[in-house]
Amino acid sequence: MTSDQWGPAVRLLWGPPPAGPARGPKRGLTLEGIARAGIEIADAEGLGGASMQRVAAELAVTKMALYRYVPGKAELVALMVEGAMPAAAQSPGGPWRERLEEWARGLLEGLRLHPWLLEATVGVRVMGPRELEWMERALAALDGCGLTGAEAMDAVVLLAGHVRGIAEQERAAGAGSGSGAAGEGPDAQLAAVLGEVMRTHGDRFPALGAALASAAEHGGRDQALEFGLARILDGLELLMTRRADGN
Repeated sequence: MTSDQWGPAVRLLWGPPPAGPARGPKRGLTLEGIARAGIEIADAEGLGGASMQRVAAELAVTKMALYRYVPGKAELVALMVEGAMPAAAQSPGGPWRERLEEWARGLLEGLRLHPWLLEATVGVRVMGPRELEWMERALAALDGCGLTGAEAMDAVVLLAGHVRGIAEQERAAGAGSGSGAAGEGPDAQLAAVLGEVMRTHGDRFPALGAALASAAEHGGRDQALEFGLARILDGLELLMTRRADGN
């Protein structure tokens, strides 16, 4: 989208609700209702199922009637994202590390609840108040920690990327809320698949075999979120310490 093309989405997400027609019957649709219909379809069928035609049919109106509220699919998806994003769960106070841990887990829960958000929240696009509130909360947690503005933004992107990676793995594995077809997460499912190969070709990959055996023995599977989150926060803490020491 160009900046001119962003205008309709900006007005829908940030402006006042569209006024009713000066003449004729009162319109019965609302932007919230349209977004909710799209969300329900996307939750059940994926983002591709939430077409303008499909949403109009769900609302028992014509496609042309829907266009009076939403000019196209891009704007529809923007409304759906705003409606699907949960409130940014986080207390305003407390240690920065605990706040970011809570932030990351809350973001993952939102992506688990609406997996299509992974597709809908990529690229340059207009973001609504709820989505920006997530960014605001994470940056506020880092305020006063000694990072530059650019570093704080990069830290938030890094955390979000880790969370998204975990959500993508779960989605691909059919794990959803963390349980796969056999009640296992993606790491355990991958280990089961690799186990079939390693039984006959394990001698070619001794380091991998040792890692899988250790994970099975010590219960280290399906902890990628916590492990990666801790390592990212450790790195940030080290940088903050160096800054405080003048390095």
